[in-house]
Amino acid sequence: MAEAHQAVAFQFTITPEGIDLRLSYQALSQIYLSGLRSWKKRISLYYYNVFIVCILSVLSPLFSLLSPTSSLFLSVQGQTMLSVLVFSTLLWLSLILTLRFCLKLLLSYHRWMFEQHGRISTTTKVWVTLVRLLSGRKPLLYSYQTSLPCLPVPPIKDTLERYLESVRPLLSGPGFQRMTVLAAQFENSLGNRLQRYLKLKALWATNYVSDWWEEYIYLRGRGPIMVNSNYYGMDFLYVTPTSIQAARAGNTITALLLYRRKVNSDRVPGTVIPLCAAQCERMFNTTRTPGEETDVLQHWQDSEFVAVYHRGRYFRLWVYKAGRLLSPREMEYQIQRILDDPSPPGPGEDRLGALTAGDRVPWCTVRKQYFSSGVNKRSLDCIERAAFFVTLDDEEQGMMGEDPVGNLDRYAKSLLHGKCYDRWFDKSFSVVVYKNGKNGLNAEHSWADAPTVAHLWEFTLATDAFQLGYTEDGHCKGEVERSLPPPQRLTWDIPVEVRVLCVCIVP
Repeated sequence: MAEAHQAVAFQFTITPEGIDLRLSYQALSQIYLSGLRSWKKRISLYYYNVFIVCILSVLSPLFSLLSPTSSLFLSVQGQTMLSVLVFSTLLWLSLILTLRFCLKLLLSYHRWMFEQHGRISTTTKVWVTLVRLLSGRKPLLYSYQTSLPCLPVPPIKDTLERYLESVRPLLSGPGFQRMTVLAAQFENSLGNRLQRYLKLKALWATNYVSDWWEEYIYLRGRGPIMVNSNYYGMDFLYVTPTSIQAARAGNTITALLLYRRKVNSDRVPGTVIPLCAAQCERMFNTTRTPGEETDVLQHWQDSEFVAVYHRGRYFRLWVYKAGRLLSPREMEYQIQRILDDPSPPGPGEDRLGALTAGDRVPWCTVRKQYFSSGVNKRSLDCIERAAFFVTLDDEEQGMMGEDPVGNLDRYAKSLLHGKCYDRWFDKSFSVVVYKNGKNGLNAEHSWADAPTVAHLWEFTLATDAFQLGYTEDGHCKGEVERSLPPPQRLTWDIPVEVRVLCVCIVP
């Protein structure tokens, strides 16, 4: 990973007497906190009904001891009904936990990965049948979360063997021999101790690596996330569905919101092999906020608007009206209003996004001092709470013209960093729509790996071109309600100190 050099987790020092490791308290504390977060989430999502069952189980014996002669106590019939309710609830819970345990055992089978295409063994066929029987007819997006097997901690010997294999091409003969000796010393001393910490965490938390990886590889990095962490996704290279910027933006926004609707309704495409869906939770309505030592990912349950940037100005675009998602044609109509708006940017507004492109500590300081109250906080909240961020770029990009290779390179650089101030790099992802109808996206890396965003973008492009489509003259389909309120222009009061910092970040 591009950010791995920034990881600053558990440190140790090398002394003349050997390696001095002082992390017992720190490591155990981090393991405890990690497990606590994991179990809090697990209880809140899946096991809230256990509390009800426990309460009923405790109260049922008490009710059975009460005399039916008093009007304050349950009758015999009431005691019987309560006992039946408690028994049936416990039976139902036991059945659910048993099914989940059996499904977890089935999903621990990995031989299907190595089957030849078209030659599936009998064992794998039986396994697929059992998984389908225990999964139900229409599993939801998070149906498998408590049934997926935990990520196993690899033996330290295997880890060191893979490490030596990876560095072999980089070292000379004597250098590799020295590295082999150091690896053996590490395995027999410090390595075994660290391995025990990982095994302890694997027993306590749902995943022994994911939260530490997110924090120490991504969120604790104090350097710029632009280029160093964020990545991009491209449009079709040889096809552009429409050359009208507003129309392409309208369909793209609609397709993204349709994908969000699928995620929110917990629907998942039919598949035999379930995958962990944890990274889908923070896809939308999410932003990375800067901190002094570590950043924080903030996620909101829902958002009915997107933030739009055009020619140095920020807008809030409502995408719902009275609970109804705007049609693609209405999205285009609203985007065209932004494109036609002749108002100039406010003082310092055009380069405000440069704060998200620079080092994290100065951005944290400026945010606390100048964006924690008043009009600046309200406008910043609109950006951070938006479903996602949209940039309407004045440039034309794509693999075109007499120099397709050079233009493709410029297209990639534009998506990766743009002008360094016309993107909001803290958002979970930002969509870029160019003047000639090409589009793309820039994604923040800490909340999910690239395959999650790739699936989102693949769905968006396919829905845009093949499901929503365009009219013969290149506009979005659908009707327009002319009474729609115009997009709301965000206002700022940016002091001179912030403007100077933005210019220093992006001269």
